[in-house]
Amino acid sequence: MTQDPFEWIEDESRRRERAGLTRVLRPRTAGARPLDLAGNDYLGLTRHPEITGAAAEAAHRWGAGATGSRLVTGSTALHAELEAELAAFCGFEAALVLASGYAANLAAVTALSGRESLIVSDAGNHASIVDGCRLSRARTAIAAHTDPDAVGKALDAEPGRRALVVTDSVFSVDGDVAPLAALAELCRARGAALLVDDAHGLGVLGDGGRGALHAAGIAGGAGVVATLTLSKSLGSQGGAVLGPARVIGHLVNTARTFIFDTGLAPAAAGAALAALRLLKREPERADRVRSAAGALHRGLTARGLTAVRPDAAVVSVRAPSPEAAVEWAARCGAAGLAVGCFRPPSVPDGISRLRLTARADLTGPQIAHAVSTVAGTAPPDAVGARML
Repeated sequence: MTQDPFEWIEDESRRRERAGLTRVLRPRTAGARPLDLAGNDYLGLTRHPEITGAAAEAAHRWGAGATGSRLVTGSTALHAELEAELAAFCGFEAALVLASGYAANLAAVTALSGRESLIVSDAGNHASIVDGCRLSRARTAIAAHTDPDAVGKALDAEPGRRALVVTDSVFSVDGDVAPLAALAELCRARGAALLVDDAHGLGVLGDGGRGALHAAGIAGGAGVVATLTLSKSLGSQGGAVLGPARVIGHLVNTARTFIFDTGLAPAAAGAALAALRLLKREPERADRVRSAAGALHRGLTARGLTAVRPDAAVVSVRAPSPEAAVEWAARCGAAGLAVGCFRPPSVPDGISRLRLTARADLTGPQIAHAVSTVAGTAPPDAVGARML
């Protein structure tokens, strides 16, 4: 009898099922939608008519796809406009647009390190950074979460080695912000480069939403590089790397997720550019999303729930167990509120959470409804839940 080469997958599936960790796809419909506090549409632009109109116009003008990699036929004048305006808005010399934020992190981490270098990575970094570290073949030291002293010790342990410090700006699980100014200073003093993933900072932090690096006063620094996504505050799709022009030129020539991937679709580039220009005209959107996050936090804690004070748009509410988190999120969904659900192994600290993402277009009644729904569907032991 011929052995089934994929029999092992059934074993893995059964193990996931027993552990309650099976993931499933739940396609959204185009009809009636729940109040969405699970997605990352921070500025409420994904369905803005100006943004969807720009996407349609770009598709009509340039085609549905980019037709090839950026170095062959996949670069359009639209991509160049977007790169120039992103760099200027965020305070950097140059920018490079890629097909996703994940690809941007893989590009930056791998192209700015290598076998002979050291990467110091925050313990709470996003999976795309973790994968970039693995692919880089560099020696990687994991530093305690948001701890500049731990980063400094890791750098001091290997003096003379080319080094790259990598961190999220706003961490996606609890929404806390990295100590960017302190990290930039210790990197400068030790000759290390600093790479910051600002996916959750752009459009939310900094003057007019210019991002966490702008807020920390380190945007455009000689040894500082940023990555970001176009799929959150800008309501589109894609990613970008921002930094000194020589760094961007290096990525064009060496970053595999740029060289060997099809360019970002023109519709996505057009939508992101329109969103960026709208944000320039309406900088108050950044203030509104932070205000909404603060209101959610105050309402939830007033009801006895344990929620992390938001530094940006993410409000994290602790659940007593993984099973309770899943059931809690499902009850919220049944009541017309979509929330995120994070549990091990996706969270390295082992704490299960509901994650609510604020939006600039949330109204007072919608915030009140969200607070009432989350509190009203909470398991009894969620009130006063602590980190376990």
